[in-house]
Amino acid sequence: MALLIWQDDLDTGIEVIDNQHRRIVEMINQLHAAQGRGSRDGVGEVIAELIDYTMSHFAFEEELMEEAGYPFCAAHRRVHEVFVKRVGDYRLRFEAGEEVADDLKTLLSRWLFNHIRSDDRAYSDTVRRHLDQFARSHQQGGWLNRTLARFFH
Repeated sequence: MALLIWQDDLDTGIEVIDNQHRRIVEMINQLHAAQGRGSRDGVGEVIAELIDYTMSHFAFEEELMEEAGYPFCAAHRRVHEVFVKRVGDYRLRFEAGEEVADDLKTLLSRWLFNHIRSDDRAYSDTVRRHLDQFARSHQQGGWLNRTLARFFH
């Protein structure tokens, strides 16, 4: 059974970002499932994948905000940096033999949903306007496709 279920109020209206957020939710559910199976190796693999994917997502999101001229990009980046450090600490504790899955799932689920509903919602109008304008002036959205390819392929 899934730990987290996507809720419509988490949608930012930016399809690529919403799909990335949904993938992070899937990974949190994979962490829950691996823990339920008692698979320490599985938990470790999901933690590593989750951290790597989340860092790529953050880098993509930050570049998107910067490109759109979002005025609070630096503050948003700092929120991401603090979060990455916290999750990295959990990874180190896990590697040292500690059982961190319960605490990590709690942190991830609370932080992610709160972050999307507040911090990400705050930039979504600016980024959507920028992407709409960009798409109109560059039919195929070349920048977005190049940036997606750089971070997720």
